[in-house]
Amino acid sequence: MTLDRAIGEKAGDADETGEARLKRMRMRSWRRGTKEMDLVLGPFADARLAGMDEAALRLYDRLLTENDQDLMAWILGTAPAPDWIRPVLDEVATFAKTRLRRQNG
Repeated sequence: MTLDRAIGEKAGDADETGEARLKRMRMRSWRRGTKEMDLVLGPFADARLAGMDEAALRLYDRLLTENDQDLMAWILGTAPAPDWIRPVLDEVATFAKTRLRRQNG
């Protein structure tokens, strides 16, 4: 199985428009199941999704299929993240840390 296929397997509907895709991904980022992940992924999605290229959007869409407990452990560095998710996860983690510093600074 190719990386492209593995990444795309759990992504949204192929007939989905670009606008509908971004809307779905933003909504899923804000309504995760845990408030902590809502507060990490929601602001990231609002700020960054529209500017992402296709490859990054596909990775982020795949990230949205992961459970919150795993995502939080990966972001906090308390568990190793799978290789495929590291590029987008590093970006999310950096964004969240920067945002938190600005709010508390």
